[in-house]
Amino acid sequence: MQIRTLEIGVGLFLLAGILALLLLALRVSGLSYAANGDTYKLYAHFDNIAGLTVRAKVTMAGVTIGKVTAIDLDRDSYTGRVTMEVEKRVDNLPADSTASILTAGLLGEKYVGISVGGDEELLKDGGTIRDTQSALVLEDLIGKFLLNTVNKESK
Repeated sequence: MQIRTLEIGVGLFLLAGILALLLLALRVSGLSYAANGDTYKLYAHFDNIAGLTVRAKVTMAGVTIGKVTAIDLDRDSYTGRVTMEVEKRVDNLPADSTASILTAGLLGEKYVGISVGGDEELLKDGGTIRDTQSALVLEDLIGKFLLNTVNKESK
């Protein structure tokens, strides 16, 4: 009987460990099992979205206020169109706000950062953020640095 109790205890411990790993995987991947609150959609067009993914966070002043829900190519302007869902509690974004693609850490994940403008007109559901700054591509920077170094040495 004591062996049976031990086996049941080990089984429950193993089950608790598997559930903990599942919750950890959900939190790290950005997936959510809970429904999000009220949100509204905003759009932004970027020349280069290098590394930005769906479910990336949208932040303002370092606080997460939404997430990226879709990324497509705008066939008219040939730019990347990013669709974002922003929480309704942040419904007072000025129309001249700026959206930038930023990096968490040196080689970390990409996310959208919104800087507040000063216009009295507000962005509404389905509005577009016109002022954008594309992603900083590390490979381009390294290439420019190396090319600049080679050009200086050859002179």
